[in-house]
Amino acid sequence: MNKKLLTLFSVLIIVVFIGYMIIDSLRSGGYEKNEVKTTGNNDSLPNAWKISGELAVNNGSLKAVTVSSDSDIYIGGDSFVSRYDKDLKLKWNLKTPYPITSLTNYGDTIFASTIELILIISSEGKIKDEWGPFEDKGIITSVSANSSYVAFADAGNKMVFILDKKGIVKKLLGQNDGQFIIPSPYFDVALDSDNTIFIANTGHRRVESRTFEGVLKSCFGEPGTAPGAFCGCCNPAHFIVIPNGFATAEKGINRIKILSKTGEFIEYVSSKNKFMASVPLDLASVDGKTIYAANPADSKLYIFKRK
Repeated sequence: MNKKLLTLFSVLIIVVFIGYMIIDSLRSGGYEKNEVKTTGNNDSLPNAWKISGELAVNNGSLKAVTVSSDSDIYIGGDSFVSRYDKDLKLKWNLKTPYPITSLTNYGDTIFASTIELILIISSEGKIKDEWGPFEDKGIITSVSANSSYVAFADAGNKMVFILDKKGIVKKLLGQNDGQFIIPSPYFDVALDSDNTIFIANTGHRRVESRTFEGVLKSCFGEPGTAPGAFCGCCNPAHFIVIPNGFATAEKGINRIKILSKTGEFIEYVSSKNKFMASVPLDLASVDGKTIYAANPADSKLYIFKRK
């Protein structure tokens, strides 16, 4: 084969490869696209919930939300944590030294993650302590707490850390075994009252239930655009445990839905919306009857209730 034919053949291979990557990206939901578009869901199922309230955040880009047992709402972002009552009246606003990536609370303590640290904040809005850094190249994306422990997910190192309430590491899940496939910085964790750990293994498009030792107990989820499946890549981007099961948020097709305790689809909270497809909403709920969703795309907190 002469040089001209060889060069032409090489160019043809590159063009075909690029074309394949573009088609594959579109099929998978195009999770790396940045353009604004409405959710493209052909499902005819209606939304069973409605937006009952909104809060526009003006003191920084909104990233995270959590709700206390007495229905106070904590939101965080670049670089702040704020506390509101259930009527969306501001109680306090705390400027933080770093951007906040996720929030949780237990009792009178708020745990706020940054990329590398966990900030310990009092219910009065004072930083009491900070834990970390824990690992090089850490990207903390989610934090959860119960009466005894605090768990956080590190998307950079693809590990889940379990700490005691003094910030000492007690367990590491995923260390050196590659069990978590995390293609992008969406990696949620939830710590139940019985120390069961729920983890979003987003590369597998599923939520896993694991023991404190990291042993896999069960899992649910599969790739696809069906109501009970998780579309594209890196989903569910966010999830929370609620009394009747789970609420999940996806990217690619930006939809929020309710699943049973074993992962069966129950209903859509929001599937027909104008949310940016590539930016999922962080979720919080206490009773499963009201769901709070923090939207980084427009820096608004949305409150959903059943119709």
